[in-house]
Amino acid sequence: MIFGLFKKKNNNRAIVDRQYATLTAAARTPEFYLDLGVPDTVMGRFEMLSVMMILYFRRTKSSGVSGQEIAQEIVDAFFQDLDHSIRELGIGDQGVPKRMKKFAGMFYGRLESYAAALDTSDLAALAAALRRNIYPQADENAPALDGLAGWMMKASSILAACSEETIAAGSLTLPLPGR
Repeated sequence: MIFGLFKKKNNNRAIVDRQYATLTAAARTPEFYLDLGVPDTVMGRFEMLSVMMILYFRRTKSSGVSGQEIAQEIVDAFFQDLDHSIRELGIGDQGVPKRMKKFAGMFYGRLESYAAALDTSDLAALAAALRRNIYPQADENAPALDGLAGWMMKASSILAACSEETIAAGSLTLPLPGR
């Protein structure tokens, strides 16, 4: 009985699991890779999951306490998933913290640059930031990512209109590209 006092209570687990599954499924939507210029690679999938998380966090930053708690738990799930993926790729225990620090820096840098472009509705700046991040060694043959930037602008507007009840229930969905 006393051991229950030290156990972390997590009343949001089902909500977090449901919302995280929805966000990861959205990041795997084939149209991003087939139609909008995102490479179907490990880094391309990281980029799309980052985009989904960024859109979700932008929406939840103005939520009440419960929405922000859920958002923090989703951040934690994202980085746990990233840690697991790095280990599956064969990175040893000693190299994981260094890589996690690098990915965290990449993620928060993207959050800052995408949010700035989304806040000012600057489609060209968002497309340029996406291209810089998705194709870091890009040459002139890298695809323009105007379609992905346009989808992000649309998705951000749709998410802004979602109710707090939807956030609290973990039922937030993102629009699919081209629909």
